Amino acid sequence: MVRDDRATWKSNYIEKMIQLLVEYPKCFVVEADNVGSKQMQRIRIALRGCAVVLMGKNTMMRKAIRGHLDENPALEKLLPHIKGNVGLVFTKVDLSDIRRVIDANKVAAPVKAGAIATVDVTVPAQCTALGPEKTSFFQALAIHTKITKGTIEILSDVKLIKKGDKVGASGATLLNMLKISPFTYGLVIEQVYDNGTLFDVSVLDITDDDIRARFLQGVQNVSSISLAINYPTLVSVPTSRDRSKRSAVAGGTRRMWM
Repeated sequence: MVRDDRATWKSNYIEKMIQLLVEYPKCFVVEADNVGSKQMQRIRIALRGCAVVLMGKNTMMRKAIRGHLDENPALEKLLPHIKGNVGLVFTKVDLSDIRRVIDANKVAAPVKAGAIATVDVTVPAQCTALGPEKTSFFQALAIHTKITKGTIEILSDVKLIKKGDKVGASGATLLNMLKISPFTYGLVIEQVYDNGTLFDVSVLDITDDDIRARFLQGVQNVSSISLAINYPTLVSVPTSRDRSKRSAVAGGTRRMWM
C-alpha cells in the first residue's frame, strides 16, 4: 500500500477536520495524556455512532480552525485551548451522554515516576507479600514496619503523595511493588464547545433543579428588598396582600376586644 506524501496527508487532515467542524455543532476539547493506543481504540468503539474523536498536532488543528473562521468566527474561541496533548470529540447528541461514555472509559494503570498525582494517595496499613530484604526500602521512605510471619507489615496508614504533586521514583516503585494503582487514565475534558459558546465542563453538572432553586432564590431576594423599601413589584405584591389581610384581621380582632 502506497502512503500519501506528507503534503497530501496534511491537506487531507485539514479537509477532514473542517468537514467535522461543519457537520458537528458541538465538541469537547480533551486532554489525552497517558492514554495508550489500545485504550484510545476502546474509546472510539464506545463512542461509535454518537461521536467522532479527532487527534492531531496542535499546528494542524489550529490551521484547520483558522481556515474555517470566515464561515464560523465563533471557532476562534477554541484556539487558546489547542495546546498540549489534546484532541476534539465531535458530537450531535446530548453532551452529558457523551461525557458519561468518556468518563466510563478510564482505566487504572501502574504509576510512573514523574506523573502528576490526580488524587491524594494513602498507603493503608497492611501485611504485604514482601520479604524482609525490602525493609531498608521502607525505612528510606520513613514508613514504620515490622516483620510478621516472614513478610513486611506496614503498621499505619501512610500519606504518600498529595494531589497535584509529581510522583517520585521511590513512591512509584513502592506503589507498584504493592500493586496499588490509585490513578485512572483516560480522556480528560478540558472545555466544551456548543454552537458558538465555549464553557467549562463543570457547567454540565448544573441540573434543572439547580436552575429552579437559583431562580426562586432570586425571586425571594427581590421580594424581600421590595418589601423593605416599600416599593411594590410583581413578586412582592402577593406578600404585601397577605400582610394587609393579616393586619386587617388583627385590627378587627383588637376592635372586638375593645
